[in-house]
Amino acid sequence: MTSRGTKIAVFLATLAAALAAVLGPAAAHASPAAPAERAATGRVVVIGVPALMWSDITRENTPALWGLTSQGSAAGLSVRTTRVITCPTDGWLTLSAGQRSRLAHGDCALPSTPVLPGQSSPTGPPPAGGAVAAGWPAIKSDNAGTNYHARLGLLGDEVHRAGGCTTAVGPGAVFGAADGAGRVDRYVESPDRATAADWARCPLTAVDVDDLFRAYINAGVDPHGDQVPLSDEVRAAATKAADRRVAQVVAGLPQGTTVLVAGLSDTGVNPHLRVAVAKGAAYGPGYMTSSATRQDGLVTLTDLTATTLKLLGVKQPKQAVGSAWRSQPSTSSAHDRVDALMDEDVAAQAIRAVQTSFYWVLFAVQLVLYGIAVVALRRLGGDRRSRARILGGTRVIALLGGAAPGASFLAGLLPWWRAEHPTPVLICTVLGFAGLLTGVALAGPWRRSPVVPGLVITGVTALVLAVDVMTGSSLQLNTLMGYTALVAGRFYGFGNQAFSLFAVAAILTAAWLTEYPLRRGNKALAVAIVAVIGAFTVAVDGLPAFGSDFGGVLAIVPAFAMLGLMVAGKRMSPLKLGLFFGAGLVLVLLISYVNAQSANPTHLGRFWQDLVAGDAWDVVTRKFDAMLNSLGYWPYTLALAAAVVFLFFVLARPTRWRVSLLQGAYEKSLTMRPAVICALAVGVIGTLVNDSGVVILSVAFSLATPLMLAAGLRSLEIDLRNADTPPPERSGSPEASTGPRSAERR
Repeated sequence: MTSRGTKIAVFLATLAAALAAVLGPAAAHASPAAPAERAATGRVVVIGVPALMWSDITRENTPALWGLTSQGSAAGLSVRTTRVITCPTDGWLTLSAGQRSRLAHGDCALPSTPVLPGQSSPTGPPPAGGAVAAGWPAIKSDNAGTNYHARLGLLGDEVHRAGGCTTAVGPGAVFGAADGAGRVDRYVESPDRATAADWARCPLTAVDVDDLFRAYINAGVDPHGDQVPLSDEVRAAATKAADRRVAQVVAGLPQGTTVLVAGLSDTGVNPHLRVAVAKGAAYGPGYMTSSATRQDGLVTLTDLTATTLKLLGVKQPKQAVGSAWRSQPSTSSAHDRVDALMDEDVAAQAIRAVQTSFYWVLFAVQLVLYGIAVVALRRLGGDRRSRARILGGTRVIALLGGAAPGASFLAGLLPWWRAEHPTPVLICTVLGFAGLLTGVALAGPWRRSPVVPGLVITGVTALVLAVDVMTGSSLQLNTLMGYTALVAGRFYGFGNQAFSLFAVAAILTAAWLTEYPLRRGNKALAVAIVAVIGAFTVAVDGLPAFGSDFGGVLAIVPAFAMLGLMVAGKRMSPLKLGLFFGAGLVLVLLISYVNAQSANPTHLGRFWQDLVAGDAWDVVTRKFDAMLNSLGYWPYTLALAAAVVFLFFVLARPTRWRVSLLQGAYEKSLTMRPAVICALAVGVIGTLVNDSGVVILSVAFSLATPLMLAAGLRSLEIDLRNADTPPPERSGSPEASTGPRSAERR
């Protein structure tokens, strides 16, 4: 009892510390009332070099870019906008809006030549010495109608509102610096034609250096429509030409100007992390990060707008969703930093190459597992020794399958992507960790229990994921069941797959930990265990400093409430479930409200701001549409259908297969039924309230089904062993009448 009480106290202390660390600072740093408009106070030049990668930067070939990197802060740049491949105009438009933007039906050509003074424009004549972005009204209307509702011209409008002006050097820069009407105040065709007066005229200057991307345009496409790859020599020559233009820009800038370099776009069909460099008073030698990523050496394209506004001293409007780049001083040499950022892209490429295949393999292996279980169950008519071997072997395979999802995150502890053949190394790493977890689950006397081996796996899985998101989410990034910077759906906290795995693991862990207290008739302790683990799970998943997951709280709260009632022996009803869901909604809205008052609100806080402004319905409908579209994710949908069929015909229908695995497990465990029902509940509710939809339930089954199968198989092993044990001699004592099965159940 003392040990159990200590564990509960530790959990409560952890939760209290988390609440104090997150909610307290959030309230302490509440934003004051909106300040009055003020003039731009800084000077910024944004140099866009579409397609530039860290592997292009060398001391010998790109001395100007190397110098900026050596003296400034550097990071990998995620350039994902509305499509898998970001084109140069997409990148410039995203800078303009501070939100993911696009050139509709763009063919990834170079940006169009702007409308110059003396030429007609739908938005009126360009200003003297300035220009208007070609096709601006149609581009602006198209982006306003996307799911992101990007407001093109936001950056230029805010600069004008602060009393400043904008200069664009090169065609693409016009799309980045234009105001709401598509205008820039000063236009220069290229850096070599800009004068000292041009560089000093406006607080914001955008420069388009397109030499590298132009080399790809000149190379063209093959008969299949694929980009013709550039040779190393051609790419190096194009990068050197771009570096010369960057040197021209830097040489002409007034003192005190902050330089931001961004590799704005992709090329071909494979996305990459690009170059981000900042040099100025706020950016010394080191790496960069932002509140949008919370990852060392990683920033996003939408952060570029927020960074520019902050450096100009202009208030960032809520339509700009990024966060300002922050310098992280480092004593590493420029060479070491460049190598580290190159390695970051290598990891992203390696996981991209195998991530989809992993789900196919994971679910295919589970289908094979189900088939093995079916064959095993149908062969139970043989001799008992053979049946024991079949049941034991199938149980080990089931536990191995249940350990694989958690092992996929543990694989991130090793730099597998640096291997000459990374995919086989990754497979071996996942199998190694899965085998280790399975070995621990079966290592001690607890292996005789139907539920404890599964408890070991779920407990380790939940603990690994919890510790990871509480310490920076390093295992979530570039992980098989996590997220990647190339997709840029999330950079910290729980992604939808990880949430599903964590929530189901926590539910199963809580349920199976109550087994012993319930057997001793201590329902109060059992309910306390569920409450403490549930509170800890909600805190880890929902608090902005950790999981930062909106939909997860909506699923976890009712699922744990159901578990608490079932453990206490109370009846569930649709009304109670609805009330529990409402409680989850109130809780997550409270978290969102507190986060909205902080200096750097996450998407939770921005949802509250949208709710107050009356714009939240757009977010809800976008996520609901994405949930419905998830039915087209065939790897998940097929796996889900197969799991449901298996659960019904094999686990729950004894008349067809002569034995019910779940029924056997229910007889041996008081908590198996609550575990099954509540794990299913968190998967179903999570599916309905998250944009990943069917992915949530598929991942939930990928953990729960093998472990349920393992528990059922162990129950059959116990029955088989009891059948082999001679019955005790009859006597008048109650103990003798209980029989071996009753003794085993005790």
